[in-house]
Amino acid sequence: MESRVNSDPWTVVAERLGTDLYLDLQPDPTETARGRGARRRQSLASALREAIDDGRLPPGTRVPPYRSLAADTGLARGTVAAVYQELVAEGWLVARQGSGTRVADTAQRTTAPRLTPASSSVRSAPRHDFSLGQPNPSLFPRRDWIAATRRAVTAAPDDAFGPGDPHGHPALRTSLAAYLSRARGVRTTPDQIVVTTSVKSALELLSRTVFDTTIAVESHGLPFHRQAVERGGTAAVPIPIDGGGAVVDALPHSVSAVLLTPSHQYPTGIALSPTRRTAVIEWARTSGRLIVEDDYDGELRYDREPVGALQALGPDAVIYTGSVSKSLSPAVRIAWLVLPPPMVDTVVQAKGIREPDASVVDQLILADLIDTGAYDRHIRRSRQFYRRRRDVLTARLARTGVDVPGIAAGLHAVIPVPADIEPLIAAEAARRDIALVGLSGFRHPDVPQESGGIVVGFGTPSASSFTTDVDALLDLLADYLPNRRLRAE
Repeated sequence: MESRVNSDPWTVVAERLGTDLYLDLQPDPTETARGRGARRRQSLASALREAIDDGRLPPGTRVPPYRSLAADTGLARGTVAAVYQELVAEGWLVARQGSGTRVADTAQRTTAPRLTPASSSVRSAPRHDFSLGQPNPSLFPRRDWIAATRRAVTAAPDDAFGPGDPHGHPALRTSLAAYLSRARGVRTTPDQIVVTTSVKSALELLSRTVFDTTIAVESHGLPFHRQAVERGGTAAVPIPIDGGGAVVDALPHSVSAVLLTPSHQYPTGIALSPTRRTAVIEWARTSGRLIVEDDYDGELRYDREPVGALQALGPDAVIYTGSVSKSLSPAVRIAWLVLPPPMVDTVVQAKGIREPDASVVDQLILADLIDTGAYDRHIRRSRQFYRRRRDVLTARLARTGVDVPGIAAGLHAVIPVPADIEPLIAAEAARRDIALVGLSGFRHPDVPQESGGIVVGFGTPSASSFTTDVDALLDLLADYLPNRRLRAE
């Protein structure tokens, strides 16, 4: 090895061994050639001192080997070596045998550190965090993800790292088709699946391609549902919900489609009744309309077997969408559409000739997690974790006389409160640094407020703070609900 290195041109060796370091060494265009070498040496020394002084090269940072820096800057190797020796003598750098040249731990700044201005968009985490729409980050299967990454990247052919297919990588679509069929009862083939980054982006895509001018949405639902379809140019009109889910008999004649969360209505937690499931499929088929099913929290059911996907009753009339934002993490940007076959080409063409967002590497990793069973194991572990949390919360509330409906699945609970009390609790929660949301935040603007509620995400708090967080929540409710037993808990 040594003889081969010595026989290589030194610039080739420098490129192989070096690291990148930006230094502004542009020559003065007005200077003469005489003395230019000395000035460039001084310029390099000054640039290195400045990079250390302003924090771009913190203490302990390894600087490039002198041969590498010489090749990058076009200076002679002797010039760069001399500059390094000069900075070592001054105490800016230290050189140790076998560990290269590094910025000295004792290098002193001569100027005040630059302060990063505070940004109003960055806020600290709440003291008691019952935020919605996210799983507990401690559950992310890091070890399985790392192992799947190694396997997927090793086995992937070279062309997998080229431009992504807007349809989604075939490996993930094949894995998803098998998983959704087995776990959710979805009737599909890989060709019917189109990969996206989120349910929101999927709805925007549908609004631009297959929806007509108006779609029906649940009177209380995920705000981004309505916002996504309206951003795509489709108007969203509300239909009521009750103890049986969406009231499908109230669907207006003017709509071309309806967007539902039938397995676990968000935020009430109610599953669409079997009678209404059959009725809405019949409504779509007889009138040539569409049903869009967001399988929100469908995998996270606790008290009994999961409610199957509505799509299984009418794959020709239902567009099914889901994501891994709750099962894995919102940081993994993978979602999907399962489309009736006639719509697939239209949707894929609307995405463009290349996948604009969804990481192909992440798609391969998710496919591996599904194929090896790691994804199923993670879902089952997560179910047990969230079920224990749900049981603690509901038991604490039940002892105070508060019943929590619609909590057989998902990551949140709706605590009923009088409509006129809801904004007072929400305001006081903000003052006490408790993150929660009032039920009115999910109400369609055209729907009058008839009942109130406080929506809390019981999956979000950390393990170390969960008991304290629940205590804080009960103390808050005790000040506003008539049942004073809350304070005793």
